[in-house]
Amino acid sequence: MAAGLGTGEGGVVIDRMEVNGAAADNEDLKVLAQASYSHFSSMQVRDRAVRGLDLHLKRLDDSTRELFGTGLDADRVRSCMRHALHASPDAVTVRVTVFSRHQDAVLRGEDVEPDVAVATSAPITARTSPVRLRTVEYERDLPHVKHAGTFGLSLRRRQAVLAGYDDMLFTDRNGRISEASISNICFFDGERVIWPEAAVLPGITMQLLQRGLAAKGVPAEQREIHLRDLGSWASGTPALAAILSNSISSAVPVARVDETALTVDPDVTDLLVNCYETNPWQTV
Repeated sequence: MAAGLGTGEGGVVIDRMEVNGAAADNEDLKVLAQASYSHFSSMQVRDRAVRGLDLHLKRLDDSTRELFGTGLDADRVRSCMRHALHASPDAVTVRVTVFSRHQDAVLRGEDVEPDVAVATSAPITARTSPVRLRTVEYERDLPHVKHAGTFGLSLRRRQAVLAGYDDMLFTDRNGRISEASISNICFFDGERVIWPEAAVLPGITMQLLQRGLAAKGVPAEQREIHLRDLGSWASGTPALAAILSNSISSAVPVARVDETALTVDPDVTDLLVNCYETNPWQTV
């Protein structure tokens, strides 16, 4: 697939698309364009290596077992990635999508051997500037799977941007904070990192941060955080900081949630970036 013939997550122009280790043909592209029943993992690749590659491969295998009834061999995924990266620059964004050309069989409940698409595009620079979040009650379907069913998510993100925010922050039906549109969120109270206890996507960067926090001996825990708690928590001593993380940016400070101002502390951001960077690059 030539440059400019498609777009990936966030509207990024795809340079190359391969399916099962070969250049995608028109039929492949037609199927992919309609493959709402699919899942994927996105990653930043540098010199043919990825931080947390083991976690990406586990996510792809686990989700394939859940959605298609069969496993996805890690060596097969790596082989497809290596083939797509062969003619790519040293710095690139990669998205691995798992889908099936046999949708009828999927809908009949049969176990199917999935197809693997690998798209490459230009690398994306990590965001470092603070963001403003608008809260909205929303719960994604099958939140622990990074799947292609993102219409509701995209609509609410668009509405937040039109209202003057950078992104939105989900709360569930019980008022618990969960995650942002394509990011996990954590909070720092001056002593420990706190992850929301709610149904969220266990992001790869989130897991790498947790590994790094443990390696550096930084206390971390998971507990319920309600929207109503933010005001009093943010005005306490020390003041509350919040950080977003995703496959592009390991630590993005949050300046405001609705009308609640949060602390933007470069030391907190640096701490999380340093924890993330304790994770080694793993060769594809």
